[in-house]
Amino acid sequence: MTKSEQLFERAVKVIPGGVNSPVRAFGSVGQSPRMIASADGTHMTDEDGNTYLDFVGSWGPMILGHNHPAVREAVIKACEQGLSYGAATKREVEMAELICGSVPNMEMVRMVNSGTEAVMSAIRAARGYTGRDKIVKFMGCYHGHSDALLVQAGSGVMTAGIPDSAGVPAGCTQDTLSAVYNDAASVQKLFDTFPDEIAAVIVEPVGANMGVVPPAQGFLEALRAMCTKYGAVLIFDEVITGFRLAFGGAQEYFGIDADLVTYGKIIGAGMPVGAYGGKRGIMERVAPLGPVYQAGTLSGNPVAMAAGIAQLGILKEHPEIYTDLNEKGGWFFGEIRKIAEQSSVPATVNACGSLGSLFFTGQPVCNYETAKTSDTARYADYFRHMIGHGIYLAPAQFEAMFLSAAHTREELNGVLELIRGYML
Repeated sequence: MTKSEQLFERAVKVIPGGVNSPVRAFGSVGQSPRMIASADGTHMTDEDGNTYLDFVGSWGPMILGHNHPAVREAVIKACEQGLSYGAATKREVEMAELICGSVPNMEMVRMVNSGTEAVMSAIRAARGYTGRDKIVKFMGCYHGHSDALLVQAGSGVMTAGIPDSAGVPAGCTQDTLSAVYNDAASVQKLFDTFPDEIAAVIVEPVGANMGVVPPAQGFLEALRAMCTKYGAVLIFDEVITGFRLAFGGAQEYFGIDADLVTYGKIIGAGMPVGAYGGKRGIMERVAPLGPVYQAGTLSGNPVAMAAGIAQLGILKEHPEIYTDLNEKGGWFFGEIRKIAEQSSVPATVNACGSLGSLFFTGQPVCNYETAKTSDTARYADYFRHMIGHGIYLAPAQFEAMFLSAAHTREELNGVLELIRGYML
């Protein structure tokens, strides 16, 4: 028995399912998880000393690669000054200035501790601003595990076989309306039915929790127009796309202005952190300025802020990182697409910038329903093939593959050869 297996046996006795986030359990790929001991650059090493080329990157934030020296040094320096104060700090101000000075439409921002908390708080702010209760989300888009948003949520929920979640009272979701991603008409129908009751439309500008599903041409523009027409708040959930597609995130990449934007761990270089922000008129409704209450003892944690300032500072100073990363993603996922087209195995490749997914289905994937046509048993077999050759992919079909600036063409060519070996 390996050390990872021994640790997992211990874990299941004291942690539900042996993991602290469901997708880590490797259940949908028929294995037990590798217990990771360390990570550096593009690689992770498990407790048994096995090294893997990593395409998870802590689910996105390791855009510069693991254990970047500038980030590491910033964290060490911050730790020497204390881990948490529960008080205002200079670094909070610097982080807020960095975000507001760089992201379109970002006039004020509030730090929180996770993407889930950021989305929950943004929804509350939108409701407080509009005086309305209903929100529109899209089937297959995951916005964290707060009660009101666990409705056809995608991601690990899809492969875990839990359509929503036990323990969520019906009253918590009665004002959550579900629309079809990439189908603006489905949103229009909801506005036709509830023209004065919808507080917000929340969307992943690039779907990344039903696998990667880019927005169809005109889809995001239609959402912007409808929200403007009906007085609803447009929220971009950029926990995945923020500071990844471009420094200004999906707003910059697609040229669409949202009213509120949410961020996750990428603004802390992988540390537990999140943020929400946007137009001043909405954010001034948040306490202590306004009546929308939200608080957190660890919000703006000095160590997390130091890590985030270091990473975002590098990304801002070197815009060529995005050019190179998106070009690399276009080439790499394009090559996988060519392999899929040559294969007798039904497969479709979706990608946007440095995000991509290989679906085992013969039809295009443009929304939740088409994503669900993917053969998850085939993905599990593919996953086992790849991890057996030292490639660490998401242990679930409906997650993204993340490239980092640290991945080299040589490494990626090696991965392409392994995919060819499996598919052809």
